[in-house]
Amino acid sequence: QVQLVESGGGLVQEGGSLRLSCAASGHFSTYMMAWFRQAPGKERELVALMRWSGGSTQYSESVKGRFRISRDRSMTNVYLQMDSLKPEDTAVYYCAASRVGHENNYFWGQGTQVTVSS
Repeated sequence: QVQLVESGGGLVQEGGSLRLSCAASGHFSTYMMAWFRQAPGKERELVALMRWSGGSTQYSESVKGRFRISRDRSMTNVYLQMDSLKPEDTAVYYCAASRVGHENNYFWGQGTQVTVSS
């Protein structure tokens, strides 16, 4: 059973930084890990994604140049460094992962709240 546990959310002022962490457990061959977010009244959206083989990344246009997704050497943790935060970045942030052969079936973490005050 794959489990994802996020941490690192909180309240920050506009222009500040936060770093989210996601710890993955359970034996699975990772295809990708990603960060999504959902603001009140809005649909969940992809923020950043990393494909495990090769480490290629992609970002939503709204965070490009401000956020960076990374992983550690153990390849069981993924991070989201968020800089130059804006009030519109306020949302619940979710870690997601999928397995090789099941690329479109996501496992989800419980989410962590990020609030950016102006």
